[in-house]
Amino acid sequence: MKIKPVSLKLILMNFMEFAVWGAYLTSLGRYLGDIGMGPQIKWFFAMQGIVSIFMPTLMGIVADRKIQAQKVLALCHALAGIFMIGAGAYCHMAGSAVAFAPLFILYSLSVAFFMPTIAIANSVAYNALTKEGMDPVKDYPPIRVFGTVGFICSMLLTNFLPSGQAWHFVSDAAGNWSWVLEDARMQASFTQLYSSGILSLILCGYALTMPECPVNTGKGQSLAEAFGLKAFTLFKDYKFAVFFVFSMLLGASLQITNGYANTFLGSFASNPAYADAFAVKNSNALISISQISETLCILLIPFFMKRFGIKKVMLIAMFAWVFRFGFFGLGNPAMPGVLLFILSCIVYGVAFDFFNISGSLYVEQNTTTDIRSSAQGVFMMMTNGLGATIGTLAAGAVVDACDVFNTPANWPTAWYIFAGYALTVAVLFWIMFPDPKKQNATAA
Repeated sequence: MKIKPVSLKLILMNFMEFAVWGAYLTSLGRYLGDIGMGPQIKWFFAMQGIVSIFMPTLMGIVADRKIQAQKVLALCHALAGIFMIGAGAYCHMAGSAVAFAPLFILYSLSVAFFMPTIAIANSVAYNALTKEGMDPVKDYPPIRVFGTVGFICSMLLTNFLPSGQAWHFVSDAAGNWSWVLEDARMQASFTQLYSSGILSLILCGYALTMPECPVNTGKGQSLAEAFGLKAFTLFKDYKFAVFFVFSMLLGASLQITNGYANTFLGSFASNPAYADAFAVKNSNALISISQISETLCILLIPFFMKRFGIKKVMLIAMFAWVFRFGFFGLGNPAMPGVLLFILSCIVYGVAFDFFNISGSLYVEQNTTTDIRSSAQGVFMMMTNGLGATIGTLAAGAVVDACDVFNTPANWPTAWYIFAGYALTVAVLFWIMFPDPKKQNATAA
């Protein structure tokens, strides 16, 4: 079957969009742990959530009302790339004297402009497909697959490419901590920040080649409509209100593994029985199985959405999170325990796609064109904003309470607590969210 030129353009855009994120998202926690900032990991990942509370909505309003969405996408990537390269340069120059504040500030400014690009890229893609007379529900998931492919490629480069030497904060048998300069791969080095920043700058230029998106000037509209706040009226609809609240609760689950999965696998390096295991030395490569699974699961979304509807699809995602966390708690890097890690990565594809992609399509189908970018921003705010912030800080509190950085054997307890949380959310959603398919049948 012939692929339309617009599809090829969107494939490349999605590939680069998620390659930017994949360069550091799953490996940053391990790098921070290696340089003695393990207790601060939660703040780096919480910042992604904090900025997502307002930046996606703000940039969505700008894209709906002031500047064409593809230009907003380019501007955000330009600023995100500059600040991320700045973060890498700071770590490079600081050597073993990396301080929390400068790195955190530069990183925070970068993610403040990157996080809105995920929702804006969706709007740009939906607009381009609609202009070509294509169906976003049917035609976007196969394109979005290549975003995950970009994420995987970026992860694997971070895992396997050497970065010269890097400073690690390590302890000896007596428990004394000291700085050691060792050969390192990108997953344990600041070079992952350079990689992400450079990709962002490339995407900045490419975004300007996307089809033009409409801008609603707001003439003759109410004050709420003029400022792009109409999307928040969706909370008046009980179905949408429940959907957004549970999107927030499910968004919390996502940040748990983003922040701590790689750090958890790296913790086995302190155990001589597991130190040389592939899952420990190549943790980013193991975690990339999650994204490979995600790639395959995206292709199932059109069938599941049309066959089962949004409620059942989101329930599948929620129960998948229970298995994701539970398998981490039960497994270990040696055979056969490592198979449970692999299973955890496989179910991640269902957990992520059946929520994030289906949720975005649900918003697209149930909102009007004048608030589409703003509504995607609200969805982003609830998942990667409030949800990610609450999830990261709560997960950090659980990890701190389990004292995993001093007692790695306590990691399973933390994962079981996370699994219990996901199960509770699933049961409550099952009870509270009305099934749109049943409502539509009743109305008919």
